[in-house]
Amino acid sequence: MKGYGFAEWFRPDEHERVDEVLPGLLASGASHLRTHLSWAEYLAPGGEAWFDWLIPRLGSQIDLLPCIHYTPPSLSRNGRTTGAPHVLKDYADFIDHVLTRYGRHFSHVELWNEPNNLLDWDWRADHDYRQFCEMVGGAAYWVRQRGWQAVLGGPCPFDPLWLDLMGRRGVLEQCAAVGFHGFPGTWDSEEGTWGGWDMHLGEMRAILDRHNPQAEVWITETGYSTWRGDQMEQARRFARAMEAPADRLYWYAWRDLPADVAVQEGLWFDPRHYHMGAVDGEGAPKLLARLLTAGGLPRVREVTRLAAPSLGRATRPVVITGGSGFIGSNLADSFLAEGRDVIVVDNLSRPGVDQNLRWLIERHGDRVFPMPADLRDEAALRDAVRDAEAVIHLAAQTAVTTSLTAPIDDFEVNARGTMNLLEAVRATGRRVPVLFASTNKVYGALDDLAMIETEDRYVPADARIRQNGIGEDRPLDFCTPYGCSKGVADQYVLDYAKSFGLPTAVLRMSCIYGPRQFGTEDQGWVAHFLIRALMGEPISIYGNGKQVRDILHVSDAVAAYRAVLGRIDGLAGRAFNLGGGPQNCVSLKAVLHEIERVVNHPVPLSHGDWRQGDQYYFVADTARLTAETGWQAQVGWREGVADLARWLRENRSFPDLRAPMRARA
Repeated sequence: MKGYGFAEWFRPDEHERVDEVLPGLLASGASHLRTHLSWAEYLAPGGEAWFDWLIPRLGSQIDLLPCIHYTPPSLSRNGRTTGAPHVLKDYADFIDHVLTRYGRHFSHVELWNEPNNLLDWDWRADHDYRQFCEMVGGAAYWVRQRGWQAVLGGPCPFDPLWLDLMGRRGVLEQCAAVGFHGFPGTWDSEEGTWGGWDMHLGEMRAILDRHNPQAEVWITETGYSTWRGDQMEQARRFARAMEAPADRLYWYAWRDLPADVAVQEGLWFDPRHYHMGAVDGEGAPKLLARLLTAGGLPRVREVTRLAAPSLGRATRPVVITGGSGFIGSNLADSFLAEGRDVIVVDNLSRPGVDQNLRWLIERHGDRVFPMPADLRDEAALRDAVRDAEAVIHLAAQTAVTTSLTAPIDDFEVNARGTMNLLEAVRATGRRVPVLFASTNKVYGALDDLAMIETEDRYVPADARIRQNGIGEDRPLDFCTPYGCSKGVADQYVLDYAKSFGLPTAVLRMSCIYGPRQFGTEDQGWVAHFLIRALMGEPISIYGNGKQVRDILHVSDAVAAYRAVLGRIDGLAGRAFNLGGGPQNCVSLKAVLHEIERVVNHPVPLSHGDWRQGDQYYFVADTARLTAETGWQAQVGWREGVADLARWLRENRSFPDLRAPMRARA
């Protein structure tokens, strides 16, 4: 296959969107872009100026395929853009104008889009396609005469009889390529008729060989919607499509559609339309975009092969949701090191986690069973836990900021996803232990606690809390959508012990940090601060930096989960705080000073407003966990920060900042 590209439709005046999309698309390694040049929009007010800007802007950056379709209603026989023009030759005349005006920016022209689809071509008024054949056949002939190449728009759904008709009518002999549209796995209407790429493109090739053996087969539209959150499946479908017997592929699309865009009449509320992109509507990359940008198609193939499900043994594995994440991979490693089998359930949606999965497989081989699934995929969860000895539930949407911008998605993953998992475990009919990673955010912002502000931190006025921290007897007070969704899940996990007899327990975690953490501004702040410092980049602080947290090294967190699991029969239905405790309570300022000492250079800071739901102080009282299991934190926070810095230096590339330091000194 001659490279890959994307199909991306731009609407008039979307100058900003074009400028946002194009750099990421080019960075993905794409060599082609398919977009539309609407005849109707061109003749509408402002249309000519729009395409005068768009076509050169795109064509100067990438191999461009304009799809020329949609009759201006004033010229259409049915008064709509889907109708044939009154004068069929007008379509060829418009294309002649397009070639003269823009032809230096492309080599191929696509003629119409989905011509056997009622939403794009009104075949009710052209039941034998004579109007279409005369219109497109004449245009294709003229394109060829002028030195460009014509591409026949892809029939959707694929219809070999229709395509053969185009051959018998002489249309195919004028075309250099014919498009194919297919979306296996996304549309229910296609599921029953989909026979695979080899079958459908084989049919297509056989028809072309009868009428025009030189014509190429192009997949002008294919894709996979992540409306269920299954980003790994999207990447896998892309890899499969790239193996199809076609000469070129356009993936639909690069970016998700905004929610306020109507796709097609009658299809507004189908969520699948709005999640077809390799990046989301805000431009944040999904797994496919990250892999393409990191290493192109080879990287996609590597990761999708790595994450192929492999559940074939009669065994009792430990199931870890979010098992490729920071805590999950460390926890999985601890079980695997004992010779136990681990099923890693992870949608690989967070940057870096595919590296953690590869690390686990390199260390432990075929005892790692990757299952690339999302918490919203009920069937996959049932498969994952069917033979489980225990389930540790770490997968989640983890950022407060994300929950504020997308509260429904946050709920679907954290609350509904946890319910899906609990029901999957209950369906086994066995008393499978479930440990849930909750959060200290279930206690709310702690606004009622009187605070004393010192030079570098906030401390509670209550001496008992200063000495011990916040205990599990603190009333729950959910705050922010993230706190609500995790709090709901927290309570359901505890209730399943009471209502259904499942041995479940909850660990309400403070700030965990350590090796295998790819921290961001929204989650994993200790690692994020260290990464920024090692890069020599400024760090943003929200608030004044005096907020206090008890940070816990991941090795101690792993030990806590193992301790609770080992005593689950006596601890079922209970919640435990998990954090570094008073001995590891630090302000952000204190951590930053220690980071400057560890990296041996000053770190520039900027300050922003306090973030919603941010606590001035949270230190976990872990006395209940210690009393029930004997667990205690072993790694001091300074030792832990140094350990994380060592791991980052060994596993990531950072600039050498020593010379600038000497110069400053």
